[in-house]
Order: sequence, then C-alpha cells, then structure tokens
Amino acid sequence: MNIFARFAQDESGATAIEYGLIAALISVGIIVAAQALGGNLGSLFNGISDVLGDSVNNMNTPAAPAAGGGS
Repeated sequence: MNIFARFAQDESGATAIEYGLIAALISVGIIVAAQALGGNLGSLFNGISDVLGDSVNNMNTPAAPAAGGGS
C-alpha cells in the first residue's frame, strides 16, 4: 500500500504534463503566425529578388555610345 500512497502524492508527472501543454500551445502559436506572415514575406522577398536581378542585368548590359560624339 505504501507504493500506491507515494504514487498518489507524487506531482512531478503533472508538472511535466503542464510544461508539455505549454510547449504545445507555444508551438501552435508559432505555426499560426508563420502561416499568416508567410505569404507576405514571400511576396516581399520576391520583390527584392526582382529588383536585385534587374540591377545585375543592367550592370551587365553594355552602355549605348554617347550621341554626337566622335572625332
């Protein structure tokens, strides 16, 4: 009977379960926030990529000769 009494009074398992539930709720919150912001961030990074790609393409394009020049 002594084993059952100690088991009934032991609360370390309940504490571990509480910490597990808190961690699960935080994880769900992070997942929801990531999904909500994911589309917006994807559009932002695609826009930045397009601007940088255009800049690199403009740097690699030879410049047109100056008009009216010549000796």
